[in-house]
Amino acid sequence: MPITVLFAAPDGRWAQYEPVLREALDATGLDYRLGTRFAPDIVDYIVYAPNGPVSDFTPFTRLKAVLNLWAGVEAVVGNETLKAPLARMVDEEGLTAGMVQWVTGHVLRHHLGMDAHIVNPDHVWDAVTPPLPGERKVTILGFGALGQACATALRDLGFDVTGWSRSLKSLPGIRCLAGEDGLTEALTGAEILVLLLPDTPATENLLDADRIALMARGGFVINPGRGPLIVDAALLAALDSGQLAHATLDVFRVEPLPADDPYWSHPKVTVTPHIAADTRPASASRVVAENIARAEAGEPLLHLVDRSAGY
Repeated sequence: MPITVLFAAPDGRWAQYEPVLREALDATGLDYRLGTRFAPDIVDYIVYAPNGPVSDFTPFTRLKAVLNLWAGVEAVVGNETLKAPLARMVDEEGLTAGMVQWVTGHVLRHHLGMDAHIVNPDHVWDAVTPPLPGERKVTILGFGALGQACATALRDLGFDVTGWSRSLKSLPGIRCLAGEDGLTEALTGAEILVLLLPDTPATENLLDADRIALMARGGFVINPGRGPLIVDAALLAALDSGQLAHATLDVFRVEPLPADDPYWSHPKVTVTPHIAADTRPASASRVVAENIARAEAGEPLLHLVDRSAGY
């Protein structure tokens, strides 16, 4: 009997994913059927994205796993009807590479002071030489797959990189910290702060006024993680006071960002429309297919979510 794979994502995604997901599943050699509509009691796997057609998992009595298309799982991890294993998207070929490029690009932009050269209407010849990368303290909060990949790229460019996570990690050439004391140490003197934490009750409003005050004056905040990590009023106040020189934000509490949000008009804020690490259908489909093949072979799923931790 073929395995049944239900694609449950918002309208418009099916056309993007169907051909590449079929190609990836074909490559596994599995006997399968793939579609957007099946009787729940015959579904083995759900390829899932938020705001799709599935919110109650109770009828899926044969469900072996839910395979999330996004790196973030905050929209589904708390769903009490989901009893099957949940895997998040970790796609080094697509999503991770995109995040590394976006983060590295904006770190370099702020490190080199490129904005002053790109927008210079008064034609000011201000020859300010930036410090060497080893003299620039970069801190990354969130040291999972994405955080470690970004840290590695920045380390290889010569930056002084610190990585912080709830549980201690280890990465050569990078100062790794953990816990509340480690968070204070990681933020103290940070000149460029990159937020790559998940959205959980423990991380909401993590970057508040007190923690921003620990950073080096005139520092930069880069947030491609999740909007609720930041206390928005505190960030704006720090920009107005000069404690922070600029914030580059890719994620927000409300998306799309409302047209009247003060971030749009603030001269020290760059808004990007949640593009730092979009899921690429072709490479993500290969990750999904590999996980299904592993499950069918009796092997453990990759990238399983710790439901108690929220990621």
